[in-house]
Amino acid sequence: MQKRSSHPARPLKAPMAVYQKRLEMAEELLSELQELADRDSIVVVEGKRDIAALKSLGLDGDLRPATHHPLMHFCEELSKTGKKVVILTDWDRRGDILASKLVENLQSLGSTPETRIRELIVSLVQKEIKDVESLPGYIGKLKNITKATDDNDPF
Repeated sequence: MQKRSSHPARPLKAPMAVYQKRLEMAEELLSELQELADRDSIVVVEGKRDIAALKSLGLDGDLRPATHHPLMHFCEELSKTGKKVVILTDWDRRGDILASKLVENLQSLGSTPETRIRELIVSLVQKEIKDVESLPGYIGKLKNITKATDDNDPF
């Protein structure tokens, strides 16, 4: 039995324009997230790896993990700051439950957390990735796929 030495490139699952649009949307969402962080918002993620992933994408701001403290105490601390809270938990079952509990607790304390960016990211990545820490790889993949067309662009 012979072992294959190289694999042919896999064909794309969608037209190139789809990948270009996804990359553009991902970059817009990251830009919007950075704008919120620049306006002193607190971005809540699940853990340290999520913080590292966002920082590797260039996001700078008040990033806080939600899983290292009792949840109600964490929400009380967030609420006391008076700052806007952006929830960016993973979109797996555990992340969905955590996001729901964060929203419920923060609303009970009089805060209205921002969940729109998370919802848009979930819609954008669909089932390709399930967590924040996979975002850098996903965006890198989109950049690699679309790079071939960018190399041909004279502008």
